[in-house]
Amino acid sequence: MESSLPDSALSPQPSILFSVVIPNWNGLRFLPVCLDALRRQTHPSLEVIIVDNASTDGSQDVIKRDYAWVKLIEFPDNRGFTGACNAGMGAAQGAIIALLNNDTEVDPNWAAAVVDVFARHPEVGSVASKMLLFDKRDHIHTTGDYFTIDGRAGNRGVWQQDVGQYDREEYVFSACGGSSAYRRVMLDQIGLLDDDFFFSGEDVDLGWRVNLAGWRCLYTPAAIVYHHLSATGGGVTASFYDGRNLIFILVKNFPAALWRKYGGLILRAQGRQAWAAIRAWRGKAARAKLRGMLAGVVGLPRMLRKRRQVQALCRVSIADLDALLTHEVN
Repeated sequence: MESSLPDSALSPQPSILFSVVIPNWNGLRFLPVCLDALRRQTHPSLEVIIVDNASTDGSQDVIKRDYAWVKLIEFPDNRGFTGACNAGMGAAQGAIIALLNNDTEVDPNWAAAVVDVFARHPEVGSVASKMLLFDKRDHIHTTGDYFTIDGRAGNRGVWQQDVGQYDREEYVFSACGGSSAYRRVMLDQIGLLDDDFFFSGEDVDLGWRVNLAGWRCLYTPAAIVYHHLSATGGGVTASFYDGRNLIFILVKNFPAALWRKYGGLILRAQGRQAWAAIRAWRGKAARAKLRGMLAGVVGLPRMLRKRRQVQALCRVSIADLDALLTHEVN
């Protein structure tokens, strides 16, 4: 499905409570911009929840003092992106629950645009926003995620200049966790983020369950978010979890029929990644990537146990799942 925005887009849905969950770890320098933008939302029924992972920069005091309308959940330790988001989603009251990075600024109509998509599309379980770079606002961070037949996930349009090439609503594989939105009824069915992921890839993992269960993810260009890319993550930490969690995703989610069809491509792609990291062994990020891939292999038994539950969700044909994948390989 691909279409221009309909005349009914941004029609008011004031009775629908929209919950926004923001994980925070030492993000004080970003929070005022993020929260002030949420305060300016045109959608009237908004709930904002910040889950703090034991910040030491005074985030908690500023939230309590300047943003008393925000619900604050404080952890005594860092439970990662997944732990914070799951706690926030568990506390949320809305029929729609969105995850939002603390280093973002949303357009005033962001929530209204997301709510409108859900109102118009009963088959849609998640919505992907148009995320642009905060400091270069005519360039794209993501317009939804893709997943390739050789087992790679990525952001559609990343680094491209925004010249209108993504100004149409269309189905995508999944929504980037930096500004993803979900129906509560769907989350009740398929579950929340996998806390074993901790950080990185958890949005794509959830996207697999969305698709397996027969829901769809729709990208809308009307929901605009500006993002300080990798402002509160990245580097060695991201390299480790990227390497590990992609293996987790493939083991848990890729159906057996697709493994038979594309397994050779997936294993070769993993081999290329490992070889590239070995060749760059002097770099800390490369060594972290290899450690992550090894941790992914060590974690196979745990993911295989989860695989049985995930595959039991499947309500669609293998052909339909195959059609969701991007048929391009490196």
